[in-house]
Amino acid sequence: MPAEALKTTSPLVPSARKDGDAVVVAARGEIDLNNSPDLRSELFMILTRHAPKRLVLNLAEVPYMDSSAVAVLVETLQKMRKAGGKVYLSNLQPRVQGLIEIARLGTIFVIVKDEAEALKR
Repeated sequence: MPAEALKTTSPLVPSARKDGDAVVVAARGEIDLNNSPDLRSELFMILTRHAPKRLVLNLAEVPYMDSSAVAVLVETLQKMRKAGGKVYLSNLQPRVQGLIEIARLGTIFVIVKDEAEALKR
């Protein structure tokens, strides 16, 4: 079954698609206290509408995020876990990867090299 493009409403999420039981979301730009609420509402809307078992967040175009963005990721993970799902973070930029490591979040998220690796799991 081919992937189905999903409508997004935030410039932070330029694209999303449903691929089997997964939803792949591409994020873009620096995510901080000013715009992290937009990311949260966009992700929660996608999760509510499509109820994926796996959420793949492609962060290739996210050069920076602060603790408010990390809080959104953790909230998203909690929502997915309640539904029996998993969150995969792919294509991490060096600064974002460093933040994830400092916050010790590599143990709760599944960190993958790219979308293809996440979709194989």
